[in-house]
Amino acid sequence: MSQPLHVVLGASGAAGREVVKALKERNEEVRAASRSKEFEDIETVPADLRYLAQAEESVSGADYVYLCAGLPYDTKVWEKEWPLIMNNVITACEKTEARLIFLDNIYMYGPPPLRLPFSEEHPQKPSSRKGKVRKKIADALMLAHRTGRVRAVIGRSADFYGPGVEKSILYISFLERMLKNKNPQFIGKDPKLSRTFAYTPDIGRALRTLALDEDTYGKVWHLPVSEPVTMVNAAAEFNRVLGTDRKVKTIPRKMFSAAGAFSSDLREVKEMLYQYDHPYIMSTAQFHARFPDFQAVTFREGAREMAHSFMEEKAITAK
Repeated sequence: MSQPLHVVLGASGAAGREVVKALKERNEEVRAASRSKEFEDIETVPADLRYLAQAEESVSGADYVYLCAGLPYDTKVWEKEWPLIMNNVITACEKTEARLIFLDNIYMYGPPPLRLPFSEEHPQKPSSRKGKVRKKIADALMLAHRTGRVRAVIGRSADFYGPGVEKSILYISFLERMLKNKNPQFIGKDPKLSRTFAYTPDIGRALRTLALDEDTYGKVWHLPVSEPVTMVNAAAEFNRVLGTDRKVKTIPRKMFSAAGAFSSDLREVKEMLYQYDHPYIMSTAQFHARFPDFQAVTFREGAREMAHSFMEEKAITAK
């Protein structure tokens, strides 16, 4: 009997590459689908999931398909392209009879402030357009499961951090600035509010775990997170590794709003500021009840590995 084939869509992204690593650790047969990167030791295929033919080609013969793809952080792009991508991937998986494992985020929960710690059962009345998109595509996938088109499972993740993760608030506003001898900046109201983060190697292992358990399908699962930390804690952990003493500076909301008039990136972040104005702690009780032996990395260890990855890349030595 041939070995099951696992296809990772968006394999070159922060989470996708960790799914690839987690599968290789178990010696699974893996195919990487990516628009931008070639993997030397496994089959790699180009895939633009906006096109059904490419989606079908990328998952041909697959037994398990992990949808870890990302899009530019642009609301109009999300509204146009995410429903198209989800429909194409569902159709492709239906054709090849592959199980579909979707890496989701937590934007659909609302209204803010959320009930803490928020679980998979939290009301879904998103206050943002991006959150409405995420709810729409997750609902479409669960409908496809209920109607028998595909066997699907959703893993929802908190904000990423980890080795080489550049699209993270902990890199863009914190670590990157600290490596340049600048103070970290926080876009919320209070850097002493607690929140949970998801370590990307944990996400890779968790998605593999969900995929290989038949009883997880048809459900939504919150993926493992760190213990709750404040942004002051986060800066302290990076300071510990770098041998520095940088303090968190809060960006005044008026200044943020003014800068948004000139920066599309800041305008896109503005509707998501509610995540930083209140504690934002995700419950993973359901996942750990099902998989009690799964150990998530502590924030201290994760921050250290993240910092070392960028220090190595930039040839910086800790003081």
